[in-house]
Amino acid sequence: MSVVISFRASRELKKRMKQFRNIDWAEILRIFLEEQVEKLETEEVLKTIEEHLRDVPELPKGTVSRWLRVDRESH
Repeated sequence: MSVVISFRASRELKKRMKQFRNIDWAEILRIFLEEQVEKLETEEVLKTIEEHLRDVPELPKGTVSRWLRVDRESH
């Protein structure tokens, strides 16, 4: 189910948009808003991950390489 969202635009913009009557402006706005919300949600998730990573201590240099080597040798 969908809902109606309205917003204000200048008369000049509305006039300019009318020149392109074959454009589905509602669809363009839906797509734009969806992309923007997804972008903002992604930024929020990344911010949360970064906050959690601040609490993780840094590993000594070479630790991951050592873990990979041990894993490869165990197979």
